Amino acid sequence: MMKWRDNMLEEQQSNASVEERQAALEKMYPSWEKRTIATHFYRQSQQYNDYPLIMMPDRVVTYEAMWGQARDYAKAMLDLGVMPGDHVAVLMENEPEYVALFTAASMVGAVAVPLNTQLQKDELIYMLRQSDSNWLITHQYAGKQDHAEVLKDIVSELQEEIESPFKQAVCIPNKDAEVPDVYITWDVFLQGAAAVGETELNNRWKETDNPDATAAIIYTSGSTGLPKGVMLTDDMMLRSGFATCLTRGYEAGRRIYAPLPMYHVYFLQEGLFAASFVGGGMVTCHAFQPLQSLELMEKYQVHDFLAVPSMLVALLNRPEVKHTNLSHLYALLCCAAPSPVPLWKRAVDELEVTEIGTGCGATEAASTTMLTEIGESLEIISTTVGKVKTAGVAGHPEFGDKSVTYKVIDPDTRETLPSGSAGELAVRGNVVTEGYYKKPEETAFAKDAEGYIRSGDLGTIDAQGSIRLWGRSKDLYKVSGETVVPKEVEDVISMHPAVNQVYIVGVSDQLTTETGAAFVELKQGENCTKQAIRTLCREHVARFKVPRYIWFVDAADWPLTGTGKIQKFKLQDMAAEKLKK
Repeated sequence: MMKWRDNMLEEQQSNASVEERQAALEKMYPSWEKRTIATHFYRQSQQYNDYPLIMMPDRVVTYEAMWGQARDYAKAMLDLGVMPGDHVAVLMENEPEYVALFTAASMVGAVAVPLNTQLQKDELIYMLRQSDSNWLITHQYAGKQDHAEVLKDIVSELQEEIESPFKQAVCIPNKDAEVPDVYITWDVFLQGAAAVGETELNNRWKETDNPDATAAIIYTSGSTGLPKGVMLTDDMMLRSGFATCLTRGYEAGRRIYAPLPMYHVYFLQEGLFAASFVGGGMVTCHAFQPLQSLELMEKYQVHDFLAVPSMLVALLNRPEVKHTNLSHLYALLCCAAPSPVPLWKRAVDELEVTEIGTGCGATEAASTTMLTEIGESLEIISTTVGKVKTAGVAGHPEFGDKSVTYKVIDPDTRETLPSGSAGELAVRGNVVTEGYYKKPEETAFAKDAEGYIRSGDLGTIDAQGSIRLWGRSKDLYKVSGETVVPKEVEDVISMHPAVNQVYIVGVSDQLTTETGAAFVELKQGENCTKQAIRTLCREHVARFKVPRYIWFVDAADWPLTGTGKIQKFKLQDMAAEKLKK
């Protein structure tokens, strides 16, 4: 029988204060033990065997069941010929098998290469080649994308190339369509497990049980230039997850709804790995849908919601939110982009959450490194990304109970700037990557001799350690020589009661070199004019900061990443098209 909220320990912890929950975690983990992901989940499956780990719309998988799957997949990998250090690319929709495969790769000493299911053929080919992937495990379809058909030619090509390290591809059928012959079918792959004994698997696991070896190569979004493969170790990912678990005070059995892709560090670190330290479970789905989200949160009595602003807006706009039983929901973490005070107020009022927060980080630092503290004011949550999160025993001795430290540098000279200065944030610590796979020049540009890696985020760090972001360095633009920070103007436009969300990009202009172009989504049933937006801006910012172009868009028009984050470089393309017309 599964352990749900009625478990006495879980009840006691959920009613406890954040400080009491954090104290319980510190007692549970008095010292840091380095583990591989496989060893970690083995230990957790022993302690939380019948707790739910992955909850999908149509099925639930416990810790024990996932561990059993992982062992079978690891045996199948050994039969297939996966060697220590091999790179296993995984191109899959959100399914429990994803977690089991990730764990199995760790068990056999392979490096997981999670691939974004929204990528197109050329992007996927680039990553398969650049990562030196030896193996590919793919769903036949992800959403409407027929990956099996699209990639069959490159799979054949890679297998025939003498210098290519690529060996074979496995296809998991998930549509009523024939799988191309070039793939090993999922059934055949699984049958291979029977040929591998327990002793052989355990010997491989023992041989490759190194928490400081690269466990995953996770590609950055590549919004500028080609994507870069961030190399992360088991220890980095688990330390990052524990730091989130401690900072947010996870209680035993916490159930987290995360309609985010499993290939992304937001799901892996803030959700899966963080929750696993307390026997928590992840509620997820193939793709975010507001109505389905409400149904899943009610069905699984979710305690915590991991979101990005666009998801939160879409969910709050559903009339069904008023009639959904969300009595168990008390926590909300909304990251990836700034959220204005009105949005946070709506979340508090309509979802009745009592523990809200935001944060920021990077794939290079194993997801979030900063989180706001529980109990912070809406003003702080909407204007900062918090402080460096507490890591406790997982911290770096040099930084006390933290895993990282930040400094602010001049984006051009890389010179360290005085305290309180605005510049580019740089981070170092025991969760920060050693660099990008096979990209020495990019690694040298990003990382200095002290180990600080530049984030690309512009911001300030105040005397209390709170970090404020002013956007990405590449998002800034200049109007007649004056620098404009889009977030500043976005915050002003968000003050209008009719505005749901707004994003501003810089576009070329013959007169002023560049100028602002604002994309504005209004709340359902609300009206607003461009003149009203301009008037509001003129009341709060200098005239040169007022966007020259304003376009109203629908919710479906936003170009989103797999995690629901607005892609500003695509907004720039959209603006260019509009200006041509």
